[in-house]
Amino acid sequence: MIVWLRIAYAAVVVAAASMLLMPLQLLGLHFDWKLRRILPRLWHRAACHALGIRVKVHGKLEGRRPLMLCVNHASWMDIMVLSSVADVAFIAKIEVRDWPIFGLLARLQKSVFIVREEKRKTGNQASEIAARMADGEIIVLFPEGTTSDGNRLLEVKSSLFGAAAMAVPHSPNGSVLVQPVAIAYTKAHGVAMGRYHRPLAGWPGDVELVPHLVDVVKCAALDAEVSFGEAIEYRSDSNRKDVSATIARRIRAMLHSRLRGRDIS
Repeated sequence: MIVWLRIAYAAVVVAAASMLLMPLQLLGLHFDWKLRRILPRLWHRAACHALGIRVKVHGKLEGRRPLMLCVNHASWMDIMVLSSVADVAFIAKIEVRDWPIFGLLARLQKSVFIVREEKRKTGNQASEIAARMADGEIIVLFPEGTTSDGNRLLEVKSSLFGAAAMAVPHSPNGSVLVQPVAIAYTKAHGVAMGRYHRPLAGWPGDVELVPHLVDVVKCAALDAEVSFGEAIEYRSDSNRKDVSATIARRIRAMLHSRLRGRDIS
């Protein structure tokens, strides 16, 4: 009975937030109002509340622009968690566009959908990302290229940093800020997440979306910690592999520290 009440409450809150904010977001997208960058944060805050995801922030979002955030990727929850604390747009693979529910949300947030297999489209996609960063938008990159189990950072693909490189010529100061961000799911019902609850934190590719979503709603008490690290200036003479290696080290250090319940020195 309690589980069904949780599901009903989550559905009502999300539906109410959607009915209130979605028409405004559609108008914002049509007229390209800057309001379209802010409304998703309000919606995701409501969604996190509805699902019982409590978000704690460590560090600060970089204030300078252009800015790209590089974030570890464990679950579909990452998008809600990060969007609840910052006005961001995501880089996503083209398949996400046609997903039920999340595909619609991605389109409403004006995500950039990329086709990695078609090299001829890469330039246009990177140009769009560069132009939006130059206009002050914060673009989020998941440099692993897939989701993990939430316990570790997978290999970071340096090729995905091409968008940051293309944005450099459009920057008034000749550089793009690349900030590492770690999202760690640390507690369930206020208790450090152990083996039983750990599958809630990760959403590997072989796990179906709907059952995982239902499990999160049933839990209704997850703690997510977002750590903002020190940004790196990406310039025309920067080495892409060096930048990606540094970003990976910083994300990994923040992630492991939060999962172990330790402060980052």
